[in-house]
Parts: sequence; structure tokens; C-alpha cells
Amino acid sequence: MDDRGIMENILLTTKGVCDLYMHGTIESATPNVRSTFQSALTGALGMQEDVYRQMSEKGWYTAQQAQSQQVQQVKQKFSGTN
Repeated sequence: MDDRGIMENILLTTKGVCDLYMHGTIESATPNVRSTFQSALTGALGMQEDVYRQMSEKGWYTAQQAQSQQVQQVKQKFSGTN
């Protein structure tokens, strides 16, 4: 497996961890447990951002810029106004 493949796996794993911590936060029954999950989520989101940034710098993960019109359409859709 090459470096790109390894980074893709790390990114997918980190995204999965973020998802698990988010659900743990949402489903927490006590403030202490919720706080613990929130802290873990914040750390995992930071790791995900670092991995994404490194991949982006190498050209391994590219994102398209949304056009202003597309952004406005999505805003209207989710704000309930047309």
C-alpha cells in the first residue's frame, strides 16, 4: 500500500471515530459522560482536519468550490424560505 492509500484509510477511520463520538455525545445520559465524549470528538475532529489538510496539500483530496448560486439555493432550502 502506498502513502496515499494509507492516508485515505486513516482519513476514513478518523471520520468513523468522529461519527462514533458524535453519537456518544448525543446519547449521553449524564453531563460527565457527555463532556468526555465532546472532548474526544473535538480531538478527533482536529485529527481529521490535519489528515485532510495533508492530503489536500499533496493533491490527494480535492474539493470543488461551490458556486454562489448553489450556496444560496441550499440556504433557501434549509431555511424554509423560497
